[in-house]
Amino acid sequence: MASNPDYYVTPEEYLAIERKADSRSEYVDGVVYAMAGATERHNTLVANLIMSIGIQLRGRPCKVYPTDLKVRIPNSTRFFYPDGSVVCGEAVFADDHNDVILNPILLVEVLSEATAAFDRGTKFISYQQIESLKECLLVAQSEQLVEHFTRQRGDSWIYRKVTSAEEF
Repeated sequence: MASNPDYYVTPEEYLAIERKADSRSEYVDGVVYAMAGATERHNTLVANLIMSIGIQLRGRPCKVYPTDLKVRIPNSTRFFYPDGSVVCGEAVFADDHNDVILNPILLVEVLSEATAAFDRGTKFISYQQIESLKECLLVAQSEQLVEHFTRQRGDSWIYRKVTSAEEF
């Protein structure tokens, strides 16, 4: 998946390339990873999640963002495209391009067989470094499973597994 793992790309180079690209790539510690196109099932789940979250946040000073907004991990060289993100209050962007968010309170990832290990591993561990982040949802597309992580004081997280519509 790496564009060229032997060649280090700076965060500034990544952003300059990414902003002109026709396709999306994520960036981890100097390596650019091309993202595969999403399936119809993936897109349907993302759309339904974005709509459901938006309905729940009506009347609150929060915005729901779909897939195309990047998140930068603080004090690192990592940029990711979550499938959805929520910011409450004023959004803080990395620069004047307003395409890299720094203060999400919720991040959503829809998992596929190809991405589940990366999303649960590198991405989720990285997401935990975002101070503003209060919740993370990992949603399986191959089975009825939602994993809900809620930040407690410090760096501890509570895990809740939901496997049926009745549990929502």
